[in-house]
Amino acid sequence: MTSRFTDRTALVTGAGSGIGRAVALALAAEGAHVVVAGRRPEPLEETVALIERAGGKALAVTADVSRAADVRAVVDAAVDRFGSLDVAVNNAGVFRGGRPLAELADDDWQSQLDTNVTGVFHALRAEIRQMRTQPAGGAIVNIASTFGLHKRTPGATAYAATKAAVSVLTRGAALDHIAEGVRINAVSPGATATAMSLRPGETEAGRAERMEHEVPLGRVSAVEEVAAAVLYLASDDAASVVGTDLVVDGGQTA
Repeated sequence: MTSRFTDRTALVTGAGSGIGRAVALALAAEGAHVVVAGRRPEPLEETVALIERAGGKALAVTADVSRAADVRAVVDAAVDRFGSLDVAVNNAGVFRGGRPLAELADDDWQSQLDTNVTGVFHALRAEIRQMRTQPAGGAIVNIASTFGLHKRTPGATAYAATKAAVSVLTRGAALDHIAEGVRINAVSPGATATAMSLRPGETEAGRAERMEHEVPLGRVSAVEEVAAAVLYLASDDAASVVGTDLVVDGGQTA
């Protein structure tokens, strides 16, 4: 394991499970002090425990990214505890789908918009405002999705619209702030080994069988594989990568 993030401070939203937890663990394994944020404290504390058990340093902060004050508080907590904010991964997201757009409830539309779009805006704004005050600036990676600019599917139109917005926010903000030393990119995962990729009532074995036919690679991506892409974009290895949307989907949208 390399040490690309030694003594840097990283913030990961939606870090209580899935991709967010995998990213937090990977950052900590490469030397970062990690602040994990999410709406439920118990999963966050589990992530912190895993990091500390491996010898890393972490802090859990309960926050809802749809609330601007919560996001500002997370950034402040990171700086207060560890002295800076060098890396941010905006992963928090929700999916309310499975039905045609005309059948989507107002609450389901609004919850996706609030978290997936407004939440990323709140996070970007707070993170950029901190990073641009630092001599070394910082790097931000937003988690978008292949559902969005890259692919659409019945029953996920609203979710795809919010994730397309994340891709556009990423590219626009990247141009707005690269001259201030803040480098912004996105990762768009396809089907990944999380609960979100399971269809209603589907088992992991059933998903594996389905992926053999739906994905050229023949399987879902592991959360660690998505995390590896995130860490690349957040690291100095990608110093000249600005405003990209890196697809990790086993060839499904190739």
